[in-house]
Amino acid sequence: MPQSLTLLEYNQRIKNLMYDPDVQDCWVTAETSDLRVSRGHCYLELLQKDDRGATVARLGAVIWANTFTRLDAQFFNVTGKHLATGMKVMVNVNANFHEQYGLKAIINEINPEFTLGDMERIRQEIIARLTKEGIINMNKQLGWGVMPQRIAIISASGAAGYGDFLNQLHNNAYGLKFYTCLFESAMQGVNTVPSVIAALDRIAAVEEMFDCVVIIRGGGSTSDLNSFDNYDLGANIAQFPLPIITGIGHDRDVTIPDMVSKLHVKTPTAAAEFLVQCGLAQLNRLNELASAVVTSSREAVAHAREQLSYYGNYIPLSAQKIVETSRAKLIGYAQSIPLVLKARIDSEKTHLDRLVDAAKSTVAGSMERERMRLTALTDKVQLLSPQNILNRGYSLTTLNGHVVTSAADVKQGDLLVTTLKDGKIESIKC
Repeated sequence: MPQSLTLLEYNQRIKNLMYDPDVQDCWVTAETSDLRVSRGHCYLELLQKDDRGATVARLGAVIWANTFTRLDAQFFNVTGKHLATGMKVMVNVNANFHEQYGLKAIINEINPEFTLGDMERIRQEIIARLTKEGIINMNKQLGWGVMPQRIAIISASGAAGYGDFLNQLHNNAYGLKFYTCLFESAMQGVNTVPSVIAALDRIAAVEEMFDCVVIIRGGGSTSDLNSFDNYDLGANIAQFPLPIITGIGHDRDVTIPDMVSKLHVKTPTAAAEFLVQCGLAQLNRLNELASAVVTSSREAVAHAREQLSYYGNYIPLSAQKIVETSRAKLIGYAQSIPLVLKARIDSEKTHLDRLVDAAKSTVAGSMERERMRLTALTDKVQLLSPQNILNRGYSLTTLNGHVVTSAADVKQGDLLVTTLKDGKIESIKC
């Protein structure tokens, strides 16, 4: 059997290697991630990424309190920002290995002239581009439905945050019902962006079935969130037709999707609580409306009863008054009828007399005009009578009792009768 070392002995050998000058007092460029301050000490990770954005190197680091106060102030004075996650830095480190806690870099100095890291620069460029294109606030401007109840979820099916969200949402203390559908997606690594965008495309194809979208992740280190800082993902979320809630990071982390979504919450549980509170607000509103309806109905019934009681007392008196008033009017009408009738008869008689006089005058005028016209016609008839015409020297020739008006009407041997004023002459045409 080969001779073995205990783990402690092996770690002590590694620790002895840390005295190599090649890993001590070295200037290193890296990107900060998962930075936090506890009891004055600054704990962080140093990252290196390839051209695709994938992390190729990672090392835990610490700046002890007595050094961190000085370095942070120095960094702020030069850059205008405190040391934070997402900055590319140049730091002077010593390698340190502890038998129990493992390898860690001790940061002794920082070069603030190295400015902000590529991660923050890229984020700022994405924000500026979304702002310039006028789409950064489009999703924020969408309105919520009366109650967001049909929820499309983008998450990894096995993520603890997804389970926390469902538990908080479906087991709410108010018995509110929600309908959820998971559109599974990778939530870390290089496949995050295409996977989340593909999930959004699937939701958009059936958007009428949902009220909002929730993108949740939860857990993991800050460095795992770097893939969310992507323009294509931010543009898709900003222009999505449904309001989007994001809960994909820690309290201290804000990603591009958080900046462009309708609502950014700290955790998946907070996203569920927001939806529950929306439902509770509507439930309270319904309860208020129900109470208002009951109160209004009771007041209406009470008022109706009061009116009914009033009318019950008022109707007999009102009826008696109406009867007396009507009786008085009837007596007045009875007294006025003879006078009205006499006045009407006198008026109609006068009108009839006027019509009779007018008729007589019209008839007399018509008779006189007709008499004069008849006299004129008589004179005209006498003037045009055959005898008067004969008396003026004219003659009238007839054939077989018919007046001859053309020589062509008479044949040879015809007997003609010519009438003169003083007699008749018969002749035969030769």
